[in-house]
This record gives sequence, C-alpha cells and structure tokens, in this order.
Amino acid sequence: MSLSASLERLHARVVRNPLLQVFTATTRGLLAMAFVPSGLTKVMGERFTSLGTDTSVGYFFDAMYQTGYYYRFLGASQVLAAILLLFPATATLGAVMYFPIILNIFIITVAVHFTGTPFITGLMMLGSIYLLCWDYDRLRHMLPGLSPAPLAPRAFGVAPTVGLTLAVLMGTFGGINAIGMAGPRWGLATAGSLVLASGFLYLAIAYRTIRRAA
Repeated sequence: MSLSASLERLHARVVRNPLLQVFTATTRGLLAMAFVPSGLTKVMGERFTSLGTDTSVGYFFDAMYQTGYYYRFLGASQVLAAILLLFPATATLGAVMYFPIILNIFIITVAVHFTGTPFITGLMMLGSIYLLCWDYDRLRHMLPGLSPAPLAPRAFGVAPTVGLTLAVLMGTFGGINAIGMAGPRWGLATAGSLVLASGFLYLAIAYRTIRRAA
C-alpha cells in the first residue's frame, strides 16, 4: 500500500472520530474568536497596543499603525479568515487563509520579544496546522499537481461550532471563578461552578449527538 493511500485511510478514520470532531469544531471557533477582536481593532483604525515607542513592541506596532490602509487590510484579513472558519463550506479556505497570518504573527511576537505572547500565538499556529491536517482530503482538491482524494464524510455546522466554543469559554472562565473566588465570595464561586458545569454538559451532549449520527 502506498504512503498516500495509508494517509487517506488514517485521515478517514480520524475525521470520523466523534471526540475529534468536537475538538476540531471547538478549535475552529476558538481560533476564529481570537482573530475577531484584534482584526476589528485594526479595521476601525485603532491602535493595537498602548505601549510607547521606546519599547520594541510599541515601536513595531506604531510603525504598522502608521501604514494606514495596510493596517486596516491586515485587520480585514483576520476578520475574513475568522468568518470563513466558522462555516463548513468555507472552513478549509479559512484554514488556508488563517495559517500564513498566524505564522507571521508568531514570528513577529518572537522577534520583538513580546513577553508571554509567543506561547499563545504558538498554540494558535499549532491549532491552525491541525486544521490543515484535518482538511487534508479537501486540500488535495485545491492544490495543483496532487491527485484528488476521496472526501471523507463529515459535517459540523456553524451553530454547533459556535456553541462548542462558547461552552469551552464558559467552562474556562467558570473554572477560574470557581477556583479563585474563595472566602466570603461564595456566590461568585457557585456561579462559576455552574457555568463550568454547563460548559461540560454542552460538550457531553455534542459528543453523544455525533456518536448517534455516526
């Protein structure tokens, strides 16, 4: 069996896994939501950071801000990539568009010594690579010189994608509140715990629904 055929069989098994379908939809949603605020900030012509030009980070972003239309173009590209990721019909195109943007951002954060940020942008880049691997069969249809591979059956709409993303965010912030709100702030801790439980409940329901549909 050829390497290409082995990859196709492995990919077909992976994309049918209900747990990985939930993980992929959540990854798409989280990556999309990470680009929207920063992208809209640029589109509206607002500064990305308040750091002064005496720092390497502030100097770089001020220079980028001064480019005007290019600054807005970067923001529009981020927002467009985020929107494309959320819809099944355009998710592959969104992943292709997302990768070079986040790769560029990752290199920038490392080059200007943006403390702590390279860890976040690095995880986002890994998530983007994962989505490209997830759409391996669709990419073969898009790239010249490669024989098209059979498309593995899978579908995950925009509503579940957004719902899963919100569930993860709810669980994250709920967990932080539940852990951090000790002492007399039991009300906030209880609310955080309920939000955390709601997030996990949504994930469990989504997983069970996919298993039944498989």
